[in-house]
Amino acid sequence: MDPAVFEGALVAGGEARYGAEGGDHVDFRRGVFTGPVTGKGDHHHGDHHHYYGARRPAAGWPHQVGVIPPRAGCFQPRAEVVRLREALAGGRAAVLVGQDTVRGQVLAGMGGVGKTQLAADYARTAWQAGELDVLVWITASNATAAASGYAQAAVELLGADPADRETAARAFLAWLEPKANAEPCRWLVVLDDVTDPADLNGLWPPAGPYGRTLVTTRRQDAALALAGRLIKVGLFTEAESLAYLNATLGACERREPDEQLAALAQDLGHLPLALSQAAAYLIDAGISAAAYRRLLADRSASLTDAAPEVLPDGQTQTAAAAWSLSVERADTLRPVGLARPMLQLAAFLSPNGIPQTVLTGEPALTHLTRHRNTPVSVTADEAVGALRALGRLSLIDHTPATPHQAVRVHQLIQRAIRDTLTPGRHDQLARTTADALTMAWPAIERDTELAQALRANTTTLTRTAEDALHRPDVHAVLYLAGRSLGEAGQVTAATAHFQRLTETTGHRLGPDHPDTLTARHNLAYWRGEAGDAAGAAASFEQLLADRLRVLGEDHPDTLATRHELARWRGETGDAASAAAAFEQLLADRLRVQGEDHPDTLATRNELAHWRGKAGDAAGAAAGFEQLLADRLRVQGEDHPHTLTARSNLARWRAEAGDAAGAAAALEQLLADRLRVLGEDHPHTLTTRHNLAHLLGETGDPAGAGAALEELLADRLRVLGKDHPRTLTTRNNLAHWRGEAGDAAGAAAAYEQLLADQLRVQGEDHPHALATRNNLAHWRGEAGDAAGAAAAFEQLLADQLRVLGEDHPDTLTTRNNLAHWRGKAGETPHA
Repeated sequence: MDPAVFEGALVAGGEARYGAEGGDHVDFRRGVFTGPVTGKGDHHHGDHHHYYGARRPAAGWPHQVGVIPPRAGCFQPRAEVVRLREALAGGRAAVLVGQDTVRGQVLAGMGGVGKTQLAADYARTAWQAGELDVLVWITASNATAAASGYAQAAVELLGADPADRETAARAFLAWLEPKANAEPCRWLVVLDDVTDPADLNGLWPPAGPYGRTLVTTRRQDAALALAGRLIKVGLFTEAESLAYLNATLGACERREPDEQLAALAQDLGHLPLALSQAAAYLIDAGISAAAYRRLLADRSASLTDAAPEVLPDGQTQTAAAAWSLSVERADTLRPVGLARPMLQLAAFLSPNGIPQTVLTGEPALTHLTRHRNTPVSVTADEAVGALRALGRLSLIDHTPATPHQAVRVHQLIQRAIRDTLTPGRHDQLARTTADALTMAWPAIERDTELAQALRANTTTLTRTAEDALHRPDVHAVLYLAGRSLGEAGQVTAATAHFQRLTETTGHRLGPDHPDTLTARHNLAYWRGEAGDAAGAAASFEQLLADRLRVLGEDHPDTLATRHELARWRGETGDAASAAAAFEQLLADRLRVQGEDHPDTLATRNELAHWRGKAGDAAGAAAGFEQLLADRLRVQGEDHPHTLTARSNLARWRAEAGDAAGAAAALEQLLADRLRVLGEDHPHTLTTRHNLAHLLGETGDPAGAGAALEELLADRLRVLGKDHPRTLTTRNNLAHWRGEAGDAAGAAAAYEQLLADQLRVQGEDHPHALATRNNLAHWRGEAGDAAGAAAAFEQLLADQLRVLGEDHPDTLTTRNNLAHWRGKAGETPHA
């Protein structure tokens, strides 16, 4: 058994180097080798194939030609080893039983994953096990090197003339052809580090019942896949990375905590080559894994700074140098010259998946056009071609079938690309990438998976861009990402996002910079959406003073702050004050912005709403009817705000007593929202929710419950179990169960809901307080009047503390407490 436990990185002569590109080829027609004897950079362990001298007798079997690279330190068979052995053994068996001939296997993957070591392990194991009569190992980095290897095999095995290398190479390939009545020869030809599939034209070993061919390459062209079955070599697993690091360090009597080694492996993306060089650095420098991780995280350092002075296992290049050759090669593929600039954009985004639309949109195309040699603009199809070129060299994984995660790039390749940029170029590319994300962001987030992918990429860009997204101003993508979080229901995350943005912007741009004030505006808004209406109102009041001082009273941002201040004052329970504030604001909006401005229409929306909340349902309905007419005229019938006006109008018609008319209006609205927004859009789900509520209000609580149960399944699927709207649907479902006669079931449902709300929203959130109210009510309805009274008493104390004594919810609780005290027999207290 091998004492080593894990595969290390590549050895010299492996995949980490390329030979000469272009020009070196075999011309059998002229009978001479038109290129040099070995290509530039050919690396066959110091052997240069100058075959001159006298013929020698043919060697007997078994015989090995070429040198198998030595086993890397701490090598351990991986899953790919098993797959490779099964594939080659299975292919030979298929031929023996008369099935399709298998020409060979191709190990393909990015530089540094260990393809050469896997091939060497297979060849060495098969040779030592006596499974082969002839083994030929050729470093085939170009056509000349491949043909030279064949010539040497002919010299040794056939006694060919070493002076006529072309004839010798052809003789060897002919000898490999299966022949009737000939003694079977079990041969294996390994073509290691193939740079270009075209180099093997006319040089593929023939298929046969006893021969096997194994190719290693970074390329994933169709030509290779058709010539041999493709096995993609991936990264180490987490367990394999940890085992490798422990074994390598343990061999030098070094011990590191597993949690630090696991974190280091994560930082290095579980790339075998990077892990081997990191382990060597730890040993040579005598530093800890934690210190090495700090070096990696240092943005002033490059990957080269994290490489050991002497590379382990005979390696000749760092990972960054190896990838640089791949990028150069990709840039020569059609569309010529676009692979590198495309990879530069991808280097700033999420390694776990980039939407293709980000890399094929207008900002990306403009960036690519600047890097081509002709003035012709790059098209989206050419941008996709650049992605395909990078994929062919295994620099990215490109899977258009998953458009929201179409492009994946290893994090160290991204780091290596960013390391090559000057500071000015780095910042310019970061903002270009931010432009590309902004352009790809839909105005209406119908596709929740796309929105999630865009947010993830913005998070990565925020880190990789460093200061670039704050110079000379805050890039719009940072506001988009925070808003998207909130609209997806992650209001706490949105609040945290804008808290960080406020602090960063204030530090870099100053407290009075317009972008700092905008960040504060968003922070206050999402603080309110997270349940702190009073805190939001106080924050907007402070912000208004600063915006009046910095921007003036008629600036649109100042008016926007007045808008939000009025709204959140209403949310604290003072609906009349909110309505009055919106009435004053509307007058100023009309004067400054005009009657058809979207902000003016938004203020009219809020004014009608708070009039209704203040007790004038008929006035609210009339206000929304007038607003709808203007939205239709200004924005059109399918605009989201027009659809929202229709929803609000239906609601206040119901509040004014026309439940049947409201239900009919919502039915029509649902059809339009399905057409415009799709069935899974949050606003479509909200319309279904409102329809179900009206069904209960019009006397069908069981029907309402059934509709809400169907809606809950969809909200769980689309929004997740912790989304506020999902929790709201559970609240209303429990309510209508109770109204349908199942008081105990309603109480049990509210109890489960409360536990989740306390976990997600916190004990002081208005929705959690409302659920406590509902739970107490249905406990009473289920027969526990004393328990209901006790619960309302505890709730009242918390509402007085959180909402204040004059809040409508506090007053409602006092009423409910008196009611259930009376039901429990406490008449004097009631």
